[in-house]
Amino acid sequence: MTMPIAIVAGEPNSTSSEIIFKSWLLIKKFTHRPILVIGNIKLLNMQKKKMKFKISIKKINKNFKNKDLYGNKIPVYDVNYIQKKAFQKISIKSNKYIFECFDVAMKLIKMKKIQGIINCPIHKETLLKKKFKGITEFLSKKSGCKNNEVMLIYNKKLAVSPLTTHIPLSDVTFKIKKSEIVKKIQIINKFYKKIIKKRPKIAVLGLNPHNYSTKKFSEEKKIIIPAIKIIKNKGVDIVGPISPDASFAIYKKYKFDVIFGMYHDQVLTAFKALFKYDAINITLGLPFIRISPDHGVGVNIVGKKIANAKSLVESIKFFNNLKS
Repeated sequence: MTMPIAIVAGEPNSTSSEIIFKSWLLIKKFTHRPILVIGNIKLLNMQKKKMKFKISIKKINKNFKNKDLYGNKIPVYDVNYIQKKAFQKISIKSNKYIFECFDVAMKLIKMKKIQGIINCPIHKETLLKKKFKGITEFLSKKSGCKNNEVMLIYNKKLAVSPLTTHIPLSDVTFKIKKSEIVKKIQIINKFYKKIIKKRPKIAVLGLNPHNYSTKKFSEEKKIIIPAIKIIKNKGVDIVGPISPDASFAIYKKYKFDVIFGMYHDQVLTAFKALFKYDAINITLGLPFIRISPDHGVGVNIVGKKIANAKSLVESIKFFNNLKS
């Protein structure tokens, strides 16, 4: 039996509902996997009306059966939330609601009612404040897998993964550790072999321009190269360190599946220039698969019906191609 997936509605005053509605109109063409949305029905209906989407919504509960998720209406697990207007300014008012949506998703996973989750964008500065760097770290702690999380921005042509995620650039050098590089690349390799069903070729970037440092301490010589040697001895197909400035120009020639960088923008900037919205954010190292669209809340376009739903559609497609 094909297990359902859940879409966590995310920040209510964002483009989340728009991309959910647009995706729903498209997925019927390809999906065989049941889908439910975790969010507030009243608000979703208000937003649907505001943006003039011709779709219907139905309520389900925790005792739902797979058959309840089929049909032309969007099945929604209703989470209590009160908002008078379809869209308002983002504030801490929605924090409790968003966390409750994630709690429902985690409970459904524990009950083995769903295979995994897709969470729509959240405004992490308002929701998480300084407690977590992102939803990746929040879910990792909530799942009892703290410090095992790995961010993988995935496209079937190329994926990227940063060693460090949402931290100031000035802190990056202090977070580059041999053990962390080894651990995270092993998690990526395991994911590819188990889920993607292939042995990936992973390219590791250096930290410094052209992998060269004028200082006595070189991160490449002291940390990155020794880590690569350890990983190679474990049978992983790995190359590096590759000069960061050339890596995205040569990935096709050398058939890299993954480019592993030392910090967030080192890999994300070039990747987004290449693939734009055609990518999904997968959190590895959790006991379930968690995906999110690879974009933010879109404050400047909320309610305008111009948001691009491609990343959410690709997230659903990824789950659709998995075996239950």
